[in-house]
Amino acid sequence: MTGALTTHILDTAHGAPAAGVQVTLCTADGSEIASGTTNADGRLEAPILAGEAFKTGRYVLEFAVGDYFRRIGVSLTDPAFLDVVVIAFGISDEAAHYHVPLLISPYGYSTYRGS
Repeated sequence: MTGALTTHILDTAHGAPAAGVQVTLCTADGSEIASGTTNADGRLEAPILAGEAFKTGRYVLEFAVGDYFRRIGVSLTDPAFLDVVVIAFGISDEAAHYHVPLLISPYGYSTYRGS
């Protein structure tokens, strides 16, 4: 059995899922592995990493939150305080489910390993 990597984004400033956010997964050296856009529930439709590609190692998730806030009409500074949120993390168990939620506002974010 192989594991999977999933994510979702909640906009804590508006109390809603963050729909339409571009999410990119890269290796630690910056090579893009996969990308997707969050749905109305703030989730990607499928795991961003799963199956044979799911391996131990260091990865980076990039979330284009500045574009999201601009699109929903939030007035941001130029440059935006948070434009792209970058989360660097490690996968140590190829059989486990790794869930990386992101809680965002225009001036802060939080993450953790979810279930």
